[in-house]
Amino acid sequence: MVERDFDVCVIGSGAGGGPVAFSLAQAGRSVVVLEKGPWLRDGDFFKDEIACCRRSEYIPDVHDEPHVIERERADGGWQARSTLESGSSLWHGCCIGGATNFMSGFFHRMKPVDFHLLSSFGPIDGASVVDWPIDYQDLEPYYEKVEREVGVSGRVVAHPQQEPRSTPDFPFSPTAEHALAGHIDRACAALGHHAIPLPRAILSTPAMGRAVCSYSGYCGSYGCATGAKGSARSALLDRAVASGGCQVRPHAMVSRLVSDRSGRVVHAEYFDERGRTRRVDAHIFVVACQAIETARLLLRSTGPRHPHGLANGSGQVGRNLLFAGGGAASGSLHYDRFDGAQGAALRAVGPFVNRSLQDWYVIDEGVFGAPLKGGTIDFLQRPPAPISRATRQTQSRDGFVWGLPLKRKLEAHFSQSADVKVEAFCDWLPHDDCFVTLDPVTKDSWGLAVARVRTGLHPHDLRIGWFLASKGAEVLQEMGARDVVAFASGSPPTNLQAGTCRFGRDPATSVLDADCRAHEVDNLFVSDGSFMPTGGSAPYTWTIYANAFRVADRIVKQLPGLSRRAESAFREAHTPPERANRGRDSR
Repeated sequence: MVERDFDVCVIGSGAGGGPVAFSLAQAGRSVVVLEKGPWLRDGDFFKDEIACCRRSEYIPDVHDEPHVIERERADGGWQARSTLESGSSLWHGCCIGGATNFMSGFFHRMKPVDFHLLSSFGPIDGASVVDWPIDYQDLEPYYEKVEREVGVSGRVVAHPQQEPRSTPDFPFSPTAEHALAGHIDRACAALGHHAIPLPRAILSTPAMGRAVCSYSGYCGSYGCATGAKGSARSALLDRAVASGGCQVRPHAMVSRLVSDRSGRVVHAEYFDERGRTRRVDAHIFVVACQAIETARLLLRSTGPRHPHGLANGSGQVGRNLLFAGGGAASGSLHYDRFDGAQGAALRAVGPFVNRSLQDWYVIDEGVFGAPLKGGTIDFLQRPPAPISRATRQTQSRDGFVWGLPLKRKLEAHFSQSADVKVEAFCDWLPHDDCFVTLDPVTKDSWGLAVARVRTGLHPHDLRIGWFLASKGAEVLQEMGARDVVAFASGSPPTNLQAGTCRFGRDPATSVLDADCRAHEVDNLFVSDGSFMPTGGSAPYTWTIYANAFRVADRIVKQLPGLSRRAESAFREAHTPPERANRGRDSR
């Protein structure tokens, strides 16, 4: 075997890259992880709303790294606008561990039906829905592995849509629950629904060198200062580096993957923190940059056998971009409706609501005629976040609110009621007007073409989103909430991206094979959410984690044996100090 710097080079350090690096290092392989962002530790994260949500502390500044977004106009055409002009952003979590540092940790598995939407429900006009080349049972052992290695807290409760499990329960007990959970349970029972505990990738008890949740009330969009949140950094990469088999290089912006005349990748070129061009060679390369940036990297990586981009002979790289469809609802429970103890419990800040509904994961009520794929409804509280909450109070149906009316509105909002929010998730159907290309004009601060993203929505998604949001609103009304509103949205959430390199059996219609190896490049894998042909009806993170562990097993089998350099480094890293000292003394 030709000697290389590393056995495996992983580009990206989030949910798609972390499990690969961890598994390969545990298997005695030499791994390098290239990440464009900094290496932040637990102590670098604060519950700071300004840093989190008002400034670009954890994501690239759009002045340096914009995107160009195409949105549909009223006349049916498309308008392209740079995020530098619009002020919007498609970035989410550019640092070691990626977006997993800032997730809420809502962990739902996909269900068996998600793997064969086309054969279960038939085609949908204008959507490129396909079945997956693997089944739920292929992924189930890896869902279970994520529960153990990343740390998922929860409680299994039987319900009509419960997916099969190989273990009876989660390895960690549920996180602390807010009093709102009991109100939701009673309202759902009264309506004949099945409220279920929401599993979270947050430790309820200390484990694996990580501390327990601090229950501050700030979770989604905020980094975790205790390590309780199951980010790829705290759960996997820290252990991978400690094993001695993994090297992580922050501030490493990969500009392209260079391929030879046979089409195989020979090295990755990247810019280091000082802007110098560096390169790394490896036997196998794994791309896990999140769906948009993964497509952008492959499209930039042209070569002798890949004139239109690496692994893009089918023209499918960048196609079938997925976000997440759905809707939302909200209402408020006023404290004056409850006695002293109940009111005090509702005022608590920190514990999680941890309740979901999946009664309509498949909608078979006749409302749409034939059965349709539905989705998941999650209940939660708004974070304390006073700036964003106060800013919203300046708006009303009658216009801008200010002065004394604003003061009274703020007083009521923060002191008289508990806000309850519904987030409904359904499939964002893949179709021809949601994709990624390279913008022909706009460059980033490295002089590289930025991603041009068309964010078209299939109207079917709105139908399902409205249905689920209205069901969530009914629960809020049953709870006695006031000011209940529900809506569906076609705006793409930046933190939920998939597609662009879908896997499948036919190289003409897919980029990757069933093992997430490129059809055209036998030493290239893609392990982030880009592989997904459809997204299921829940946040993608658990499925991305699980599939990345599965891909890692395939890579271990593909590597024929430890290279001499890797074997020597692995032996040295795993030799107890006393044995190492005896060896030196004997010489």
